[in-house]
Amino acid sequence: MSQSQPGAEMQRVKVWDGATRLFHWLLVFLLGFLWLSVEKGWMELHFYAGYMVGALLIFRLAWGFVGSETSRFSHFLASPFEALRHLMHLTKRDPDEQVGHNAAGGWMVLVLLGLVSAQVITGLCANDDIAVEGPLVQFIAKGTSDYMTSLHFRIFKLIQIAVVLHVAAIAAYAILKRHNLLHPMLSGHKYLPIDSEAPHIAHPVRAWIIFAVAAAIMITIAKL
Repeated sequence: MSQSQPGAEMQRVKVWDGATRLFHWLLVFLLGFLWLSVEKGWMELHFYAGYMVGALLIFRLAWGFVGSETSRFSHFLASPFEALRHLMHLTKRDPDEQVGHNAAGGWMVLVLLGLVSAQVITGLCANDDIAVEGPLVQFIAKGTSDYMTSLHFRIFKLIQIAVVLHVAAIAAYAILKRHNLLHPMLSGHKYLPIDSEAPHIAHPVRAWIIFAVAAAIMITIAKL
């Protein structure tokens, strides 16, 4: 799929770091597994996967402030009006010169992070009235835990809707604008005009340190 005007001089630019891409695809896999584990009754594995998602979220929230330029919230969060303005031009066939998330995509990222964060928090406080309960149940009243359990199921429905919208948006960009949004998140690179400035990419060691701290936090919570 074309990413710029025919004949334009292009350069291959790294726009997504490995940590952001790994976060993205691990989250996709784990959300699918969390759904499957509930359907199959694999509740112990469900909790382990939930802890992994929690560690990923802590990492991504921190990475949104100290990570690579395109992964920072300050880089891709625009006003809601700008996002709407962007969507109004969805059918316009123009070259893909966007470095990182566009205005609408940035809000989708924020919504998904918010929903998955709420899912993890409610899961840590949930119980099944039989033998399984989250590590934070001991610190709250039974009625509060029951309410959080109910929210846990409702939020997952919202996550499913958000994921469908996200996939539909990727398909719409591919069909209507001929923009391949999937390839850069797989390879980390995209072709941009020769005068495009490459974004700053953070050193991977920084990502590993942050993820180690995030994992340590979730392990501590899991052992409460």
